[in-house]
Amino acid sequence: LHIGHAKAMFVDFGMARRYDGRCYLRFDDTNPEAEKQEYIDHIQEIVAWMGWKPWKVTYSSDYFQELYDFALVLIRSGKAYVCHQTGDEIADYRARKMNSPWRDRPVEENLRLFEDMRRGLVDEGRATLRMKMDMGNENFNMYDLIAYRIKFVEHPKAGDKWCIYPSYDYTHCLVDALENITHSLCTLEFESRRASYYWLLEVLGTYKPLVWEYARLNISHTVMSKRKLNQLVTGRHVRGWDDPRLLTLAGMRRRGDKPSAIN
Repeated sequence: LHIGHAKAMFVDFGMARRYDGRCYLRFDDTNPEAEKQEYIDHIQEIVAWMGWKPWKVTYSSDYFQELYDFALVLIRSGKAYVCHQTGDEIADYRARKMNSPWRDRPVEENLRLFEDMRRGLVDEGRATLRMKMDMGNENFNMYDLIAYRIKFVEHPKAGDKWCIYPSYDYTHCLVDALENITHSLCTLEFESRRASYYWLLEVLGTYKPLVWEYARLNISHTVMSKRKLNQLVTGRHVRGWDDPRLLTLAGMRRRGDKPSAIN
């Protein structure tokens, strides 16, 4: 977590405090390859150090069964299909606003193939479940986003029950609805995803939270990108995530900064 996340915490927890509400701390653990307990423990430690107390700590994986059930509803209503395009082919077709060759396959065939995916009968990378959205829309995030992909990786929390995992675009809005979130707050780079967020909730007929975007924190002459911070740490250009030269919250704590000064 870096100083940009401190602003996010201030907005999220601060809004809940100001209006006598409740703020969740939810881990989006939909990618089993990226989940490590040490990251989860560190995030909770930093949140507590910053003086915030979540009303409840949840995980997207808590809702894997409900998300799978929603996927079946989408398929049966003709709003999702199994696609065999590669990642590069999907990107190329989306760039040209072209439909997947498998977009209009029959519902029963989609149900059978998705069941094969769930049972581990389809090789990783050979199929995805995509939402049948609007390929003619001007918003790139409406171009048949991926809902499920195959990963033969054991999940650190869900174990080996699943070999298909939901995407962030599919999961985020549905878990918001399942948890009865009133206000889903995010930074402005996610504003273009609002269309896909509400499209999915609309076609499933679920509760719709209010989405509200705010400006993210940018600071000059330092590194804020998680990807670039990771390169600095893994490349050993700095002495870990708590190197005091970094504007990570662990680094600022080691430097001697207090939560009251950051908040």
